[in-house]
Amino acid sequence: MKKLTIAAALAAATMLATPAYAGSDEGKIQVKILATGVLPDGKIDTIVSAAPSVATALGSNPGTAINDNVVPTIAIEYYATPNFSIETICCVTKHKVTGTGSVAGAPLVKDVLLIPATVTLKYHLPLGAIKPYVGAGPAWFLMLDAKPDTTATALGATDVDLSSNLGVAVQAGVDIGIGNGMGLSFDAKKYWIGATAKFYAGTTNVLETKHKLDPWVVSGGVYFRF
Repeated sequence: MKKLTIAAALAAATMLATPAYAGSDEGKIQVKILATGVLPDGKIDTIVSAAPSVATALGSNPGTAINDNVVPTIAIEYYATPNFSIETICCVTKHKVTGTGSVAGAPLVKDVLLIPATVTLKYHLPLGAIKPYVGAGPAWFLMLDAKPDTTATALGATDVDLSSNLGVAVQAGVDIGIGNGMGLSFDAKKYWIGATAKFYAGTTNVLETKHKLDPWVVSGGVYFRF
């Protein structure tokens, strides 16, 4: 969270030092440059199947967790009316999966690239320069480039596949205008979305688990409206 605050402050300083920009507080298009914290859960919801040797190694109470990450984000928003808009965000985050419970601390999956593609319909309260908003919409979490980490490879895993799934997101935030189509923006999204992990030894599926990702995604930065 400290990284998020510092990045947002730097973005704001950059914006305030750019007097040549000419925008509109009532423009149809708004672009946000944000620092975003992606804070997933990642716990195991269900163990679908496990080879006997893998089940023994996992113990009686296996669990998983995914690390947090902070990345730059771009959000593009179209105002259909002064109070209703459609927004999409773009970012890529890298994560790793470690064990909890009976496999606490075990490195299981590394180098997972997550693209949380999200589109939300937003309603903005008409309160002048300070505009709180709420929104909701679908999300598609695209998982790429996952690799088995040291504990998984020690158990014989040679490959891992993490599914890309559809979910939903709700959000709340505030845009604070400072004039000339510029301002500060703070946003929080809560997602409900799952994923399935399949570990392979060669071509044999030796472990399949379902997970609750359900992340919070929190952002702060600047916007330009025109």
